[in-house]
Amino acid sequence: MSSLMKHDLPENALSRIRAVMETLRHKEHGCPWDLEQDHASIAPYMIEEAYELYQALIDRDDDHVRDELGDVLLQVVFHAQMASERGAFDLDDVAHAISEKMIRRHPHVFGSSDGENIREKWEDIKAAERAGKHQKSILDDVPNALPALMRAVKLQKRAARVGFDWNNIDLVLDKMNEELSELVEARRSKDMDHVREEFGDMLFVMANIARHLGIDPEESLRLANQKFEDRFQHMEASCGHDHEAMKSLELQQLEDLWNKAKFDLKSGL
Repeated sequence: MSSLMKHDLPENALSRIRAVMETLRHKEHGCPWDLEQDHASIAPYMIEEAYELYQALIDRDDDHVRDELGDVLLQVVFHAQMASERGAFDLDDVAHAISEKMIRRHPHVFGSSDGENIREKWEDIKAAERAGKHQKSILDDVPNALPALMRAVKLQKRAARVGFDWNNIDLVLDKMNEELSELVEARRSKDMDHVREEFGDMLFVMANIARHLGIDPEESLRLANQKFEDRFQHMEASCGHDHEAMKSLELQQLEDLWNKAKFDLKSGL
């Protein structure tokens, strides 16, 4: 982009990023890479940027959060620009649609509804919106692309809305034991398709247990991953980061290092 073109861009920040994207996608003097892209080719970047934003939010790093929000915004502007080029919708349409959705889903703020049972009313409004799309199943708009554990919870929540749910978590725990037994039996059969199926059933029940406990299984697993990482890195440090030395240790010696790492980290050592 020439200096002149840069100075010609609007001063308003949102108008500026829109103009930047329009210029990058200009057929005559735009960027060749940006011009080659379509919705499918850049779709993975939205997932990547969302995860990077999530990490920045967890880290409570405001500068990083600002930058990652910008990267996510860029993806929104990019998709809206491509849609605008084929006459489908533009960024204004995107902003208008989400504004109207929020107004519609907050009748206790923008309408005459009282503030009671807000969550239940929110779900009722969403259900009415789905009905307006003429969906036959209440599961129809649960995206296949969601992380599997997250999608499992969403499917279970939808099914629960029509009464297909256990009313006692002990029954879900019993189901977990049943699925574990079935996995053991499948392993004995050495039929990997059966093993994979039973393992998936077990994970699905684990997601259901998390839902009944009111916890996020994805977040729980992330915390478990971090705990493992911290303890294993403590083990590495205990061995002077000599991985050949670690490989020479007996399993019981490694277990002792693991238990020491647990104790030291809990003690703040």
